[in-house]
Amino acid sequence: MTSQLKNIAIIGASGSVGKLILDALVREARFHVTVLTRSSSTAIFPTDITARKTDYSAADLIKAFAGQDAVISVVGLSGFTEQKSFIDAAISAGVKRFIPSEFSSNTLSPAVLQLLPIFAQKKEVLDYLKEKEGSGLTWTAIWPALLFDSGLKNGFLGFDLEARTATIWDKGTNQFTLTDDDQLGSAVLAVLDRPEQTVNKNIYVASFETSQKKILAALEEATGDKWTVTDTTTTREVAEASEKLGKGDFSGAFTLVRATSFANIPGLRANYGRDEDLSNELLGLKFGSVKETVSRVVGGSE
Repeated sequence: MTSQLKNIAIIGASGSVGKLILDALVREARFHVTVLTRSSSTAIFPTDITARKTDYSAADLIKAFAGQDAVISVVGLSGFTEQKSFIDAAISAGVKRFIPSEFSSNTLSPAVLQLLPIFAQKKEVLDYLKEKEGSGLTWTAIWPALLFDSGLKNGFLGFDLEARTATIWDKGTNQFTLTDDDQLGSAVLAVLDRPEQTVNKNIYVASFETSQKKILAALEEATGDKWTVTDTTTTREVAEASEKLGKGDFSGAFTLVRATSFANIPGLRANYGRDEDLSNELLGLKFGSVKETVSRVVGGSE
C-alpha cells in the first residue's frame, strides 16, 4: 500500500508551469513543500516553504530527497534527460512517488513525437520509470494538453487580447481539450491525495472540449468587438516552424507545441475526452466552459 504523500519536493518551481503547481501546493497546509533550485539561482519563493539549493550531483540529490514522499519535476526542455538522475536519487532516498515533467501535449502519441522530436526525451523518462517500478518508487504522469487561461493572457494560443486579432488554423474547426491553470493545480493535488488510485498511471485531465472557432466566438462575445482573423493552415505553420528551428530560431518550437492541439494531423490524440481515458472523475475535477474562462480573462485584462 502507498501511504499518504505529504512531504513534497518540486524541481523547476520558478518556471511558468512550476509556479502554477507550487501555488496550488502552498495553498494547502497539509503539504510540506521543498523547492530545489540550482546553487546559482536567484529565484525568490514564499517564506512558508523550504528552498533548498543543490548542485544536482547524485549525492546531493539523495540528501535533498531524504524524507520526501514525492518529487514533482517541472523542468524545461534542457532538463528532460536530467530526470533520470532525479529518479535514481529518489530511489536511493526512499521517495514513494515521482511525477515527471509532462504537463503538456500527449507524449504517448507518435504523431506528437514526430512533430516535436525533443519530446521523445520525455517518453524515455516514462519508459525509465516503468523499468524502475520494482524499486519501490511509483510514478504518475499528468497531461493537461495546452493551458487555456494563461495561454490567452500571454498570446501563446494565437489570440491577442489587446489587438483583438487571432490566427486560426484550418478554419478553426478541429476539436481538442484544454485545461485551465487552476485545474492543473487541482489535478496535481488530487493525484497526491489519491496515491493508490493514481499509482503507475497515465492521467489525462481537461477543463473542456473546444475549437479555435469556439474560442474566437467566445472572445468576440466577451469583448463586444469583431476580431481581425488571419487564416493559416497546418501545412504552412509546420513548414515555417521547422524552417525556423533549422536556422536555430526556437520560436518555431512554440508553433509546433500549438500544432499538437490545433493541427489537422491524424493521431495527435489531443481530444482527451475522445482519444484517451480522461481522469477528471477519478480526481474529482469538474468541467468548466470556454465562455466562463474567456469572460474571466477578458474581465481581468480590461
